[in-house]
Amino acid sequence: MTQPTIQPNILPTLTDLSEHYTPQARAEAEAELFDLLRIASVSADPAHVGDMRRAAEFLQVKLSALGFTARVDDTPGHPLVYAEHLKAPGRPTVLIYGHYDVQPEAPIDKWQTPPFEPTVRDGRVYARGATDDKGQAYAHIRAIELLLSQDALPLNVKFLLEGEEEEGSPNLEGYIRQHQAALGADAVIISDGSRFAPDVPTVTYGLRGLSYVEVQVTGANRDLHSGSYGGAAPNPINALATIISRLKDDQGRVTIPGFYDGVEELTDTERQMWAGLPHDDAQFAASIGASALPGEAGYSTLERLWARPTLDVNGIWGGYQGEGSKTVIASTAGAKISMRLVPGQDPVRITKLIQEYIPTIAPAGVQVEVKDHHGGQPVLIDLGNPYVQAAGRALEHVHGVAPMFTRGGGSIPIVSAFRALLHAPVVLLDFGLNEDAPHSPNESFALSDYHNGVLTGARLLQEIAADSAVLAEQQA
Repeated sequence: MTQPTIQPNILPTLTDLSEHYTPQARAEAEAELFDLLRIASVSADPAHVGDMRRAAEFLQVKLSALGFTARVDDTPGHPLVYAEHLKAPGRPTVLIYGHYDVQPEAPIDKWQTPPFEPTVRDGRVYARGATDDKGQAYAHIRAIELLLSQDALPLNVKFLLEGEEEEGSPNLEGYIRQHQAALGADAVIISDGSRFAPDVPTVTYGLRGLSYVEVQVTGANRDLHSGSYGGAAPNPINALATIISRLKDDQGRVTIPGFYDGVEELTDTERQMWAGLPHDDAQFAASIGASALPGEAGYSTLERLWARPTLDVNGIWGGYQGEGSKTVIASTAGAKISMRLVPGQDPVRITKLIQEYIPTIAPAGVQVEVKDHHGGQPVLIDLGNPYVQAAGRALEHVHGVAPMFTRGGGSIPIVSAFRALLHAPVVLLDFGLNEDAPHSPNESFALSDYHNGVLTGARLLQEIAADSAVLAEQQA
């Protein structure tokens, strides 16, 4: 099975913008991105509330300078930026979504250079948010600037840039509901993920969903001397370890009753398509410094990454962790657990299942609470969608090779809300790579990928406008 075919645009060749993206324009695009990366817009840290607003205002000022009507809108949490450039009556309207908030920088000692001082090494800019998502989102802003510099913005554009994506977008769906009419668009474009490989332009047609919980285990009413109480008192850390060990079996399958109910299996077509991708398990393992690739038995690595549900412990704590020793039995312990979900699974249901299950596998003597943090629905996108086809042509034009079609293992919880509330198709056009280390120390973004993102974003708008013109002619 080969990859799906990208249908050619039947209009004459579109204007090639690469010659207009001059070295000076590229340098300006880098300098502006670096200024944005210097703003420590960590949404999870209350100490950075001022930085969150500074980042939002930075984007509002930039979009206003490009002729957009742009504003910073407050939410119950962090502000978001809405901007519109509606000067092409009768033409399509696209809504470009991104986020300016970033993950916390910890562990700071693992960074080779300061996380909020962009540093270029070997053609990459290293900074928190470089690829997730400031670099990818800002590529679209510079794409608009490139089109405007040639008086060639062929359609209407809206931007929605939020500040809470890294916290699960708790206020964005409410904002969309409140501004449903104003946000109306023919398509939603999102660049907030990773393509398959450095030399493989990629159209992403699926995302996993998410259920994220925190487990808190309590034993005695205080920390206890391990000599005086060890062997008789409940130990929350031991209990937590037992709970975690019981959440998966020796075949890598999650043991929560009902967890796999309704899971949509891969089609034979998808299995064959993915088997033909240039993937090598040994190289993949080497790229992350791993000696093996454990996971659910019976599925390939790509199938486990993109189309199977998972359960992973993301953080764990309890007891004394300072220098030297302190012989205590801690009174509490905790862990944060994420479950990536696939079509057929509902995050609300999955969260309820784990909340019901964990108390049944906890050792005697401890109390357990499972808190729901946030979640998101899995997404599948129709490959025949004309906007997806336009994205494929844009990628092929910029990279010189046809794109591959893959799913993504991550989650963008708001995608399902865009589709349900705006009734608009979503295009996932990823410029980053997994090797960019999003969420990790030394996050980076290849400057070549940033600039290709600018050119691809501009070409995509040209392709969408061309499709619209053809349809208008056919209907005339």
